[in-house]
Amino acid sequence: MNVTPLRPKISDCLDGFEHINRFWDRQHNRFVAKILPGEFYVTRGDEMIATTLGSCVSACIWDVRRGIGGMNHFMLPLTEKQSHEVSWGNEISDATRYGNYAMEHLINEILSHGGRRKNLRVKIFGGGKVIKQLSDIGKKNIEFVLEYIEIENLTLLSADTGETFPRKLVFDPIDGTAKVKKLRTIHNNTIVNREEEYQKDIIQQPVEGDIELF
Repeated sequence: MNVTPLRPKISDCLDGFEHINRFWDRQHNRFVAKILPGEFYVTRGDEMIATTLGSCVSACIWDVRRGIGGMNHFMLPLTEKQSHEVSWGNEISDATRYGNYAMEHLINEILSHGGRRKNLRVKIFGGGKVIKQLSDIGKKNIEFVLEYIEIENLTLLSADTGETFPRKLVFDPIDGTAKVKKLRTIHNNTIVNREEEYQKDIIQQPVEGDIELF
């Protein structure tokens, strides 16, 4: 008699990440947390983190010794720190859609759950110019995150950024493995619509900081 093995129960996520969509992935035989633009996720459990990137950038950061790590997904490089508050319950946070907040909160969350700054390693992805007629937000996102990593003296292991196509990204925060699928053809309007919204956001809310967008 063949018995189908029971699917493992999903482990409890860390406090503050209950709103993140998590699902069972048959391909990897693990749970996956899927983050949207403006979100980030940190875990100590046996799960992976996934997202889809256009001009946005994701930083995958993990502690190589302590088995904790996470990923962010930011839309724009910088905003004035005093002008926004993190809104954890929103699908797209008002603060962590910006690179300076997204990087700061991701690192602080890892450190607050036992990570050590000296053990942190970084991989970055995204920043593609997926719509030719729109401004190159992706390039500015890449420039920002590289400068941030240098200023904060973090160790960057690899980068897959730029070019002209979106990416699907899956990250294992336990061992730092990242898998990328480059989407040569866009089969729906989701990414295009997002890119157009980012352009509107720049017009309505000019980004402030040390790096100018244009």
